[in-house]
Amino acid sequence: MHSSLLPRRSFLLAAAAASLVLAGCGSSSPDHPPIVFVHGNGDTAALWQTTAWRFESNGWPRDRLYAIDVPYPLARDDDTVAQPGRTSAAEHMAFLKAEVDKVLRATGASQVVLLANSRGGYAVRNYIQNGGGDRTVSHAVLGGTPNHGVWAIPGFREGSEFSGTGPFLTRLNAPKNAAGDEVTGPVRWMTVRSDSNDKFAQPDGVWIGQPGTPTNVTAAGPELKGAQNVVFPRIDHRETSFSAVAFDATYRFITGEAPIRTDIAAESAVVLNGKITGLGLNSSDPASGSFSNNRPLPGAQLEVYATDPATGARTGTALLKKAVGADGIWGPLTTQPGVPHEFVISALGYATTHIYRSSLPRSSDLIHLRPERIADADKTADSIVTLTRPRGYLDPARDKMLLDGAAPVGVPAGAGVASAKIKPSGGQRPIAAEFNGERVVGQTWPAAQGHVVLLEISQ
Repeated sequence: MHSSLLPRRSFLLAAAAASLVLAGCGSSSPDHPPIVFVHGNGDTAALWQTTAWRFESNGWPRDRLYAIDVPYPLARDDDTVAQPGRTSAAEHMAFLKAEVDKVLRATGASQVVLLANSRGGYAVRNYIQNGGGDRTVSHAVLGGTPNHGVWAIPGFREGSEFSGTGPFLTRLNAPKNAAGDEVTGPVRWMTVRSDSNDKFAQPDGVWIGQPGTPTNVTAAGPELKGAQNVVFPRIDHRETSFSAVAFDATYRFITGEAPIRTDIAAESAVVLNGKITGLGLNSSDPASGSFSNNRPLPGAQLEVYATDPATGARTGTALLKKAVGADGIWGPLTTQPGVPHEFVISALGYATTHIYRSSLPRSSDLIHLRPERIADADKTADSIVTLTRPRGYLDPARDKMLLDGAAPVGVPAGAGVASAKIKPSGGQRPIAAEFNGERVVGQTWPAAQGHVVLLEISQ
C-alpha cells in the first residue's frame, strides 16, 4: 500500500475537480489491501455496490472488497435499553469486529481499510478506540457520520447514539492527546461531508421532528480533529460515501494517487447475485413490524426478466425463477451488460414487488432485494409506483427528476427523502423515472391484485 497521504486539514473541493476520468482500467498500486464497507442506520450492504464497482474499475480485486450486512441495522432509541429488532452500539461494534476478523483470516492480511457511511462510522470509531481496531485497521474513511451528533441538546434524548451530549459520543470525542485530537492513532482518518446539504448535520431540528429547535450542530459536525476533513458542495448525506466525488477522495486517501477513472467500466459478461430480505423482527411474519432488517426471507419467490429499455415490457421468458432457502440467496444469474431488468419478488405477507433497474454494467453479489407492503391508504389505488434512490437523496433545487413525465410532487427541499411515490391510473402501461441523466422504465401493475412497482436509480 502506498503511504503518501494528503495533509490532514479541512478544505473545500469543487466537484468538478474530483471527476477525473481517464481511459483504461487498472491501478499502478502494487498492493490492494482488503476494504470493508460498513453501511449506515437502517441500511444495507447493497448501497456499496457502485463504490465497489469503481474500485474494481481501477484494478482492485473483487475478492479484496467486502460489504457487511448488519442483521438489524437500526440503532436503539436509547442505547441502554434493549429494543427488539435493533442493535446497541456495543452489538454493532462486536459485529464489525467479527467481520473484520473473518476478512483478515480469509485474505491473510494484517490490516484492513474501513469505509463507513453515517452510523457505520460510529461502529468503526468504537472498534478502533475500544475493540482492538487500532492494530487491525490502517485507514478509516467516514462519510457523513454525525460525529458530534445529529443533535447536541442537553437533556434531549441523550441515551441515543446520535446525541452529541450523550455518553456514547462524549466518550468517542474525548481528546486523545495534548493536541486535542478526537481520532485514535496510528490509524489514518478521513471524513467526508457536505458543505450544507446533509440532513443530519443541520442547525435546525426539522429532520428530527423538532422544527424551529436549534440542534447545536452545524454542517461541520461530521469533522474530527486530527483527521483529514474533506468537504464537497451540495452533496447529500448518502453521497458522502456513495458518489463519484467521494470515491475519488477516498481512493486518493488510501493510495496517495488519483484513480484512473471514477466512472464504472463494463464487463463483457455479468453475474448477478444477492439475497432477499424482509421487514420486521421476523422477516416472514407481517405482524412483527415494518422496520428494515437484513435477515433472509426464506421461501420468497424471485423471477428475473430482461426488459425493453423503451417500454419496460419483458422481452422473453424469465431468466431466472427461484424460491430462496434459509440463506435468502437468490442467484447466481448470468446476463449481459446493457440489458435492463425486472426483479419480481413474491412472499407471504408482502405485495408482489416489481423492481425495475437500468442495466447493471458489472458482476455483483450485492443485488439485495426486499419486497414491499401496501399501506392501507394506498390499497384503493389503480397502481403504486415509487422512484427510489438508495444511494442518495432527492433535492428539487439540485437534481433533474421526472416521474411519469412530471416533476415528483411532495419532495421537500433540502435532500431529505430518497423516494417519491405516485398512484397512476390508466391500466398497465410503460412508466419512466429519470434522475440526472439516468432513466429507468418499467410497467405499472394493479395494486388491487397486490402489486407495487419500484423504479430504482443506481447512481
